[in-house]
Formats: sequence, C-alpha cells, structure tokens
Amino acid sequence: MKKICVITATRAEYGLLKPLVKQLMRTPGLETQLVATGAHLVESLGNTWQEIEKDNIGIYKKIPIQSQGDESYHATLTMANALVQFGKYFQEEKPDLLVVLGDRTELLAFCAAAVNEHIPIAHIHGGELTQGAVDDSIRHAVTKMSYLHFTSTEEYRKRVIQMGEEPGRVYHVGALGVENILNEELLSRELLECAAGFPASQDYAVVTFHPVTLEPDTAIGQVKELFAAMQAKPELFYLITKANADAGGRAINEFMEHMSANCPNMKLVASLGVKRYLSAVKYARFVLGNSSSGIIEAPSLGVPTVNIGDRQKGRIMAGSVLCCEPEKKRILAAMEQAMHMAGGRWENPYGDGGTSRKIVSVLKGWLEEGRIDLKKKFYDIPWNGDKL
Repeated sequence: MKKICVITATRAEYGLLKPLVKQLMRTPGLETQLVATGAHLVESLGNTWQEIEKDNIGIYKKIPIQSQGDESYHATLTMANALVQFGKYFQEEKPDLLVVLGDRTELLAFCAAAVNEHIPIAHIHGGELTQGAVDDSIRHAVTKMSYLHFTSTEEYRKRVIQMGEEPGRVYHVGALGVENILNEELLSRELLECAAGFPASQDYAVVTFHPVTLEPDTAIGQVKELFAAMQAKPELFYLITKANADAGGRAINEFMEHMSANCPNMKLVASLGVKRYLSAVKYARFVLGNSSSGIIEAPSLGVPTVNIGDRQKGRIMAGSVLCCEPEKKRILAAMEQAMHMAGGRWENPYGDGGTSRKIVSVLKGWLEEGRIDLKKKFYDIPWNGDKL
C-alpha cells in the first residue's frame, strides 16, 4: 500500500483538487491522506474545511499554520509555521508521495519540509505565468523541488522542461477545474437562488478580487475603482466572494463588507463551495475581477470574463476573457462588452476533462514500479549558435 499525502490550504485549491482526491481514494493500492491547513481553518474566511466534510471526503489531519495579519510579514510567519508543522508531520507519517497544486506562498514551506524528509513531490499547474503576483516565483521554485509535473497545457509543459525537468517526468493533462465543470451536477437557477441566497433570476455578475501582491499598497485603490464601476451599472446584481489570505486581502474584505452592506444589489460571501460557485458562474452574465477561475473554468461554461489588472498577466487565455486596467472607465467598458457576448462558445485551452484519471494513472505507475529516483538529472535543451 502506497501512502499519498494531498495538502489543501484554500477554498479555491480544494475546489480544484476535489475530483483528484476522490479518484485517489477509490484507487486500489493507494492510501490517501488529505491534510487541511491554512485558510481552511480560519473562521473569518469561512471555516471552509467544513465544505470538505460536506463532500463526504475525510480529512486525515487539520494543521493550523495561518498567521493573523494582513502584511507581507504575516505571510512569512505562515510559511515559518508551515515549515515547522509539516516538517514534524512528514517525519511522523513518511508518505511515499506529496501532491500539491498551484503557487501560493505556503506551498514553498510544504515542499521544503518534504524535500528535507526525502519525500518526492508531484506538482500540478506548473509552468504557468502570473506576472502580477509573487506566486509566479513560488510556482517556479516548487517546480524545481518537484519530481513529477502535471501541466494544464502543452505550452506550460514545454516551459517546465525548459526549466531543466526531464520530459519523461512532465505530463500535459489539462486542468482539474475544467473536469469539475464537466462532471459536477450543477444546481438549477431556482435551486441556486435558494442555496446562495441572492436573486439569481435577474441579471448578475460573479465577482472575486484578490490583491496583486507584486504591487504593494494598491489593493484598496484598485478595489475602489472596481466598486465604482459596479455602482455605475446598478441594473446588475453582484454576487461577491471574499479575497484570499494574501497580504492585503483582509483590507479588501473589510472594504467589500462595508460597501456591500450599503448596496442592495450586492451580496458578499466568504465562500460558495465548488457546486454553488460553478452554478453561479453558469448563469452569470459575466465573471468580474482577477481570479484564475475566470481564466480557466468560466470559458467552459460559455461565460465571458472581465479580467482586471496584472494578477493573471501571462496566462494563456480563451477568447472569452477581456483584460482591462484597474480603472473605473476601463472596467465599465469591458463590462459593457461582456454583456454583449452572452451565448458565445469559446475553445478552452485548458482541456476537456479527464484530468484526475490521467494524474492517478501516472502516479500509480511511478509508485508501483519503483521508478522514482530523487537524484534528478538536469535536462539541457539543445541550442544552436554561440549566444543565447
């Protein structure tokens, strides 16, 4: 029996990992330990570990690491807590493999602890770019710490190889978010209105705005521009999900709480969970903000996205994604354009489902055949000429 540890620290990350965790748990020969940590265990962010239990997925262990604060130093404290706590966890449990997804800062600590305990790492969503966020450098660092790689597009696979990872350890499998859309039984519009507590029968937008972590002290200014644009278009209802636990996220959430409390056409929620969130996106006129879900998942639902600012800059995007600067006039113009794109069909570059099955097949093969050798070779790409 091979032991696999899967770590989730945020609502969005869990939403993506959900089909993979279920696939792992029903695979013979594998023991899957799901560890909930980070923002999942914070009451002000919704205690989203409860959503995992509602999905009938057993949490093997809860490990608190989150530092309470809204500055970059608190992100450092969270990473320090994670390094200590997961170093102890890995020493005690000694899993055969660690599975991580994405690019959040605490991921670096999880992986550093695993490296010290000689635990191989499988990384999902490597090779991508988000030039406006510190996550960009975290993601690439995790790539070099990992042994197996599962990318969402072929271009991202090539980028991981370009970073010196051997092609035979890098797999293009598509995005788990697309699989969720194709396989999750979404709510009807009527059930959504009841479950989420907002007027889903009228025109509305789903809004998520996170801080752009490589642009310090811009969060409040940018979210003010966003809300000014929303107030200039009062015929829409706005279903807003809170920002994540990045530096600046608490200030954004406090501002959104104040604004939404005084606007009858707005509702702010800490978290919707996978089913309610995807159902809300399905019937929305558009997705608004700077969340990766507007880039990866929304196109498969035929819903346009207004992507604000540089947080997602560098990602491959479908034709349904409209990018604009974080300025009221630019946001309004993009919102107007999105309103006229209803009913469109766009090819999603992030695949067509089946991602979790592909990942589990690869993991099971490597583990059962005993092919993992942590003494990795650097893969040099041949090039011509005397100069790079």
